[in-house]
Amino acid sequence: MSNSALQPPVHSEELKVEFPAEHVLLLTFNRPKSLNAMTPRMTNDLQNVLDWFEAEPQLWVAIVTGAGRIFCAGADLKAWNNDQQQDKTDEQERIAADVHGFGSLSRRQSTKPIIAAVHGGAYGGGMEILLNCDIVVVSEGAKFALPEVKRGVVAIQGGIPRIAQIAGHQLASELLLLGRTIDAAEAQKRFGFVNQIVPPSKVLPAALAVAKQIISNSPDAVQSTKEGLLMSQQLNFHQTLLANVGSAASTRVYKGENIKEGLKAFSEKRAPLWKNPAKL
Repeated sequence: MSNSALQPPVHSEELKVEFPAEHVLLLTFNRPKSLNAMTPRMTNDLQNVLDWFEAEPQLWVAIVTGAGRIFCAGADLKAWNNDQQQDKTDEQERIAADVHGFGSLSRRQSTKPIIAAVHGGAYGGGMEILLNCDIVVVSEGAKFALPEVKRGVVAIQGGIPRIAQIAGHQLASELLLLGRTIDAAEAQKRFGFVNQIVPPSKVLPAALAVAKQIISNSPDAVQSTKEGLLMSQQLNFHQTLLANVGSAASTRVYKGENIKEGLKAFSEKRAPLWKNPAKL
C-alpha cells in the first residue's frame, strides 16, 4: 500500500494530516492565529486520527508540529469554557477519564514512536504533549513553560510525572512550582527533554530525518522496544524485562518475518527490506 492509498478519518481544518515519507504520518496543529491553542474539536480530531495511526500497519512513525510561529500555547480557554458549559461534566472526572490526556497526546501510550517538531516553543498543555513524545526537535530561541500554577490550575495532564521522570524532583519543581519560562538551550542541557536544537527552517526537515532513521530499522523491533520504554516508566528492572519479553509485540519480533530479513540482510551485506508489522 502506498501513502496515497491511506485514508485517515474525517477531520476538521484545525488539524492537517499529511504523509511526507513512506511510513510517516505528519500531524500539524492548524490554528496559527490562536497560537495553536487546543480546542475540543482539535482534540477530537487528534484522537480519531491517532487511534487510526495506532491500528494502521503501514504507518510506523508520527511527527507532530504546529503551524505558524509556535507549537502550541496550551488550551483555548474560551473554547474549553464554552464546551464545559454545555457538558457539565465534573472537571476532575473528565481528566481522570481522558486516558490519552491533553490533545489526546500528553498521556497517550503509543507503541509507535512520536516525534515533536517544535517551532517557537510550547506552553502548558503544549509542553505536556512534547514531554510525552519520544524525540523532541526544537527551533533556536524556542521557549517552554508549565505556567499552570500562575493560572490557578495544575499540569495534571501528564506534565507532572513526565518532567519529574526526565529532570528529577528538584528541577521539575523549579518548572512546576515557579511556572518559570526556559529557553531551548536550558531545556536541552539542564532539564533534558530536548534532543536537537536547529534553525527554525530546519525543524521539520530535522524531525523527518529522525523519522527516516527510525523507519530504516525493523518496525517490529522498534515497536517492541517502545513498549519496553513505556513499561519501564511503571515497573522495576526485572518486571520490565519479563513483561516486555512475554508481550505479544515481543512474540511478533521473534516469530515474524522481519527478524529473518534482518539477519539475512546482515549476512548478505545489504539493507533490509522490512515488511509492515502484523496486527497484534
